[in-house]
Amino acid sequence: MEIAVNVNGRIRDGREATVPALDYGYLFGDGVYETLRTYNRRPFLLDRHLARFRASADQLALPMPLDAAAWEAQIIETMTALNHDGDVTIRLLLTRGVGDFTYNPAACPSPTAVIIVRPVAEVPATDVEHGIGIRVSPVIRNHPRALSPRIKSNNLLNNILAMQEAIRYGASEALLLNDRGELTECAQSNIFLVLDGAALTPPLEAGLLEGVTRNFLFEVGEAAEVPVREQTLRLEHLAIADELFITSTTREVLGVTRVDEAEYSHGRPGPVTRTLAAEFRRLAVRSETPRRYVSRLDASRPTTPPADRNRPGYGHLGRR
Repeated sequence: MEIAVNVNGRIRDGREATVPALDYGYLFGDGVYETLRTYNRRPFLLDRHLARFRASADQLALPMPLDAAAWEAQIIETMTALNHDGDVTIRLLLTRGVGDFTYNPAACPSPTAVIIVRPVAEVPATDVEHGIGIRVSPVIRNHPRALSPRIKSNNLLNNILAMQEAIRYGASEALLLNDRGELTECAQSNIFLVLDGAALTPPLEAGLLEGVTRNFLFEVGEAAEVPVREQTLRLEHLAIADELFITSTTREVLGVTRVDEAEYSHGRPGPVTRTLAAEFRRLAVRSETPRRYVSRLDASRPTTPPADRNRPGYGHLGRR
């Protein structure tokens, strides 16, 4: 199968897997999710993703039906069913489950747990070499009193509206501001600016999801001897930035060479971006996995070749 989908422990081909029409995730977007990927077929930063997954569920008073070990076991089983011996992207989803037409969570006796596994779609070489363009969105980031940034929610309408507008202008990402005019994050990633050799990213209080890859970049910067720190950023900082890049699970560290009509670093990712991207990949590929997990992952490798290939904040969301 090209995509393996595990719904409450039952694994089906992605084209055949279903959830009931009365599931609250479908009716109301009432649920949470995580996206992660593997390196050498080992889920990267799994413990951090699962911790954020549980924290998001707790914010919605959404019961978590599996503990960390059980999620690991289900991920491995779903990876095995894919019959793909390369790296994969893993999406975990948890909804409130099937219920009546009411917002009362008591109407849903059992949550729905979904795992989607598919082959990794690597970033196009041209994007790595030349960077991507992003657009400053007229859509502002959700206010925290409307939707907490600590919840990685299945309801992505804020992001979708920003991306639709960016796509109309030919951009690959949308950069959202908060109601104070401060930079927060992109619709699908976190944003970093390079000024005087340091990589700067908006603080959580600006209104953004605490991205797992974003947080890991502080460790990457230390290993690469590149200063990485939080700083309140505004549009005027874009005008004086030496380089820009985004971070996410699926795009790692990716250079940004155009914001609206402004070009950066002569149309190619700059030296700090390249250094951090290389160090990120080195650490990710060489990352260690707990012994108890390695043996099970090794046992899950297909034997036949594949057919084809709790910190308060101010805003919301992401896939990072």
